[in-house]
Amino acid sequence: MEKVNKKFIICAIYTRKSTSEGLDQDFTSLDAQREACENYINSQKHEGWVFSKEHYDDAGFSGADLDRPALKRLLSDIKEGKLNCVVVYKVDRLSRSLLDFAQLLEFFEQYGVSFVSVTQQFNTNTSMGRLTLNILLSFAQFEREIISERTKDKMALARKRGQWLGGRPPLGYD
Repeated sequence: MEKVNKKFIICAIYTRKSTSEGLDQDFTSLDAQREACENYINSQKHEGWVFSKEHYDDAGFSGADLDRPALKRLLSDIKEGKLNCVVVYKVDRLSRSLLDFAQLLEFFEQYGVSFVSVTQQFNTNTSMGRLTLNILLSFAQFEREIISERTKDKMALARKRGQWLGGRPPLGYD
């Protein structure tokens, strides 16, 4: 891939699906995300937007951390100056952690890369877009923490009732 041509806004489309369930289908969630992003980029052609032919798709990876192969490639390509815009279907596709997301935005800003979420209609090039992004990200993190608390509560109740929660059986109980 060549360095970014300043006449065009080279847009990387990043997609993510938390589970690998259903990836054998003809049309997956990743395909739906990519199609929505391509349509949005095509609607901005008059502004010089074009999409990168590189695919940055993480199938079966949680958004709870940044340890994802396609995300690492994306960040590497940004460092090399190959991209100047990252487009996602929804903010939580990039990260569900407020801290990680803030670090990613700082990284993007450092390299002059803007961030766009097509279904939540904002762009980090504007102050209103940045505010909206921070609000949405706070709710995404809240949702993740609530799910975690519910899961812990359910497991604690199951233990209280004497239910087996899996794992290795205690010695003598094969």
